[in-house]
Formats: sequence, structure tokens, C-alpha cells
Amino acid sequence: MTVARTAGNTRWWTLGVVALGTFMLMLDLSVASIALPQIHAALHASFSELQWVFDAYALTLAAFLVTAGSLADRTGRRRMWVIGLAIFTLASFACGIAPNATSLNVSRGVQGVGAAILFAVGPALLGHVFHGKERATAFAVFGASAGLAIACGPIVGGGLTSGLSWRWIFFINLPVGVVALVVSALRLDESLDLQARRADVAGLITFTVAMGALVLSIIRGNDSGWSSGSELALYAVAVVMLLAFLSIERARGATAMFDLSLFRNPTFVGMSAVALIANGAGLPSVFIETNYVENLMHISAWGAGLRFLPLTLALFVFGAVSGSLIGKVPFRALMGVACLALGVGLLLTRLSGANSVWTALIPSMIVTGMGMGMFNPVRAALAIGITKPSKAGMASGINETFQQVGTAIGIAGIGAFFQNRVTAAFTGSSVGHQLGSTAHDAAKQISTGSVDAVAASAGSLHDVALAAARSAFTIGFHDAMTLCAICAFVATAVAVTLLRTKDLHASALSLVPPDVDEPVVDDARGAVPALS
Repeated sequence: MTVARTAGNTRWWTLGVVALGTFMLMLDLSVASIALPQIHAALHASFSELQWVFDAYALTLAAFLVTAGSLADRTGRRRMWVIGLAIFTLASFACGIAPNATSLNVSRGVQGVGAAILFAVGPALLGHVFHGKERATAFAVFGASAGLAIACGPIVGGGLTSGLSWRWIFFINLPVGVVALVVSALRLDESLDLQARRADVAGLITFTVAMGALVLSIIRGNDSGWSSGSELALYAVAVVMLLAFLSIERARGATAMFDLSLFRNPTFVGMSAVALIANGAGLPSVFIETNYVENLMHISAWGAGLRFLPLTLALFVFGAVSGSLIGKVPFRALMGVACLALGVGLLLTRLSGANSVWTALIPSMIVTGMGMGMFNPVRAALAIGITKPSKAGMASGINETFQQVGTAIGIAGIGAFFQNRVTAAFTGSSVGHQLGSTAHDAAKQISTGSVDAVAASAGSLHDVALAAARSAFTIGFHDAMTLCAICAFVATAVAVTLLRTKDLHASALSLVPPDVDEPVVDDARGAVPALS
């Protein structure tokens, strides 16, 4: 049973504050990518520590999402939203004052806890107060806010980093967070489900340990050796904890962190897989491309922000467009086009070279931005349409979990692959053979963007070392982008194959037309039955 305490018609205030909170979260992601070279220089961070700037955030976000959604359903969605805003805002301040890479990444982990609450509860808040055609409008605005944040991110991040310090990319969250907190406390209605499941502490612990061990093993693989004892131990921990998690969830039934019965629904399985795979391709590509633009092309943070505008503006435009198409075009078509565009855009990065100017990346940025922009509004709307409204927080949380697990594994895996390809290309070059045992350490520096420093340390081999370093970095960049594109194409196939309108809950059917030749079947209780 769902209970709502309403002080009036506040749905547009709800949309405004959710859009503002989403803007803050997405801005944080995009400004962080622009500032990575400056964080590397200021905190003397290694390549793996730079990966953790994203992965610490993504891992805690993924670990707490479903618990946050379930707690919100049970204790109050507005209450949890306010708590999430407070945690995220305070953690942003801690990130800004971090004295070293470890402190920064710990603070990023706490920031991820706050983000988990906001990501899980935001779509559920919208789904609770908007219905029918107004819901499509709400998600169009939701998508546009995410697009606007990413469109502003490179410019804001570049301006703050170049004009003040990288620390201000986190301090900028403080005024936005305070405004969102005040509006949320005063204008949002409360809603909760008295029959919602309780927090699954055992599930939370086993899932977090499993994902942490998996990501750590991927990040450490290049340095430790993929078959070393420490790596094998991490693999074992990940597998054992994941099996324990699944066993706990199966035994808990209705009180589980993951409602495993949802996975009997092909569309829920498909959406979860698409979220995992597509996000494993998207954010890692931005992480590595920023490194390429700022370090190989010698462009400042402000200049990089300007040059990423083709991507971010395309993302903004197509985020709004895809949100407006919800209710007019089947989810399967929208998501398939989004993932296909992402893959094509990532392949177009191969038009660039070791000595290219930034304009070589414009075709890739436009097409990639189209795919990224279309993806999120459709994913968010589909995630809450798969089950009854009282379980919207839980369903949204599970889908966001897959999205953030994909991000964490993608940054770790694609980053490790990039570093491996750079190392192989540089150590295999003629200058690499001449440098001997020092070539491997030089290659690790190249992967962090220290191309000129490696050349300077090569003495009389400066010119050939510089050429080899630039070539190795470009090879790694192209190969990593190709791997990301392959992941996007796999996500396309999954979306086209598994996403089906007839698997949606009856409350969401007014949003979308039936798929061609696919009749919608309603059962006597008003819910579309899951198909095994």
C-alpha cells in the first residue's frame, strides 16, 4: 500500500528539484573528466589512482542504489532525497579540500553514496507524481537537464580548472546542493509504501565486496600480472561473494535487495544488460579521450572544454529529443538507435592520428553525443515502467546499479586495456628496445599523459622517443575506442532483441505504443505478466 502526504499540487516543483539534482550529478561527472590531468599533476596521482576518481564514485553508487531505493519506498522518498542531497553536497566539499589522491578517492566514495540515493529516488519521485502524457513531458525535461549539465560541464570544468583550481569543480556543487535542499524540504510531497522491503544488509555487504574485488583485480592486473597470486585471490573473493550474494537474495525472497523475480521479465533483463554494457563503453571513452586531447594535443583544460562542445551540445539536443519521443516511439527502437550511434561515434575516433588537430574528432563527438543523449531519458523511463509504482524505487535502483557497475568495470577494464596497448606499442618500438628495462616504466608514464616528460628523460633519443611515445599513445587510444564501440554494438543487439513493450506494467502502457506485431496482454490485476 502506497501512502502519500500531499500539501498541494507540487509535481512541477518535484520536476524542478529532480532536474536540478540530476544537473548537479551529471555536471560532477563531466567536470571531473576535464580536470584529470590537473589532478594527476597536483596530487602526483598514478593512472590507477586517476581511474579510482571515477571508480570509487561508481562502486559506492552501484552498491547502495537498490538499498537506497528500497529505503525510500519504505521510509519516504522525499526524506531519502533530502538525505542524499546532504551527503553529496558535504562529500563534494571534502573532495575539494582533499590533500592527496587517497583522500580524494575516499571522498568520492562517500559522494557516490549520496549519488546512489539521488539516482534511485529521482525517477521514482517523477513516476509517483506524473502520469500519462505528463510523464513523458517530465522525462523529456529530466533528459534535457542531464544533457544541459554535460553540455555545461566541459566549459565550467575547463574555466574553473584553468582560472582557479581543479578543486573548484567540486566546490561548485555547494550552492547548487543548498538550493536543491531548501526546495526539496519546502516543496516536495512525501510518499512511501508501507509494504516495501527492508534494507538487505547482508546483500549489501556481499555485493559491495564482490564488485570491489572485481574492479580492483582489473585495475591491478597490468602491474601485478593477470595470473599472479594476488590477482587469483581477488578473482576468488569476487566469485565467492557474488555467489553468496545470489544465495542470500534467493533465500530472502520478498525482502531481498535484488527482487530476483524481476529477472523473469525479458525486458528487465534486456534493460539491465544494456545499462551495464553501454555504460561500460560510454564513460571510459570520455576518460581516455580527455587524456588524448589535453596531453597529446597539448590543449588546456579550458581549451579542451571548448573543443568538447560538439559532443556536449549534441548530447543536450538529443537528450531532449529522445525524452519527447517517449510515448511516440517504442523503447526498443529508441534504445537501439542510441546504442548504435554510440558505437559508430566511438569508431569515428580512428579518424584522428598522433599528429592530428582536434577537428579530426568532431564527427566522432557529434555522433557519440547523439547516442549518449538519447540513452539516459529512455533508460530512466523504462526502468520505472517495468513494475508497479510502489516498487519504482527498487526497480530504478536495480537498473542504476547495473549502469554504475558497468561504469566501474568499464573504466577499470578499458583503462587496463588502454594501458596494456600503450605499453606493448612503446616497449616493442625501436626506442623501447634501446631503453631496455626502463621502457616499461616509461610506457606507464605515457599512459598517464606524460609524453613530453618521457621524451625529455631519454636524452639523445629525445626526438625518436617523442615520436614513439605519441604513436604508442595513439595506438592505445584507437584500440580502446574500438573496444568501447564493440561493447556499444553488443548493447544494440541486446536492446533490439529483448526490449518489448508487452513486458511493461499496465501503469506505464500509456507512455508507449505497442511494438509492431506485438499485442499487449493485461492480466486481471492490471499488470502485464512477466514472461519466462
